[in-house]
Amino acid sequence: MLTKTLLATALFASFVAPLAASAGEVENRIHNENARINQGVRNGSLTYGEYHRLDNGADRLQTERNRDLRRDDGHLTAAQDRSLNRQENNLSDRIYFDKHNRARQH
Repeated sequence: MLTKTLLATALFASFVAPLAASAGEVENRIHNENARINQGVRNGSLTYGEYHRLDNGADRLQTERNRDLRRDDGHLTAAQDRSLNRQENNLSDRIYFDKHNRARQH
């Protein structure tokens, strides 16, 4: 009986924990992307326009994450997590591209 209860609890936790962790993962990624953007401004690899476009994109992601968390009692659904992760990947690619193109601050 105890084994079945422990197994059921572990199974339930394995489904709930990734969703709860995903909210933190998105937050960590947004923080890291902001740090990459700021580093690009400091070293001159991002122009003024690139900085604003990337910063606005990061702000939109943060706003969407906060809205999704409020809507679902502090949790992200699997679809919301996938969507935010896809958008984070796109933002990350855009930061890399903008930091490594030939445009520079003067």
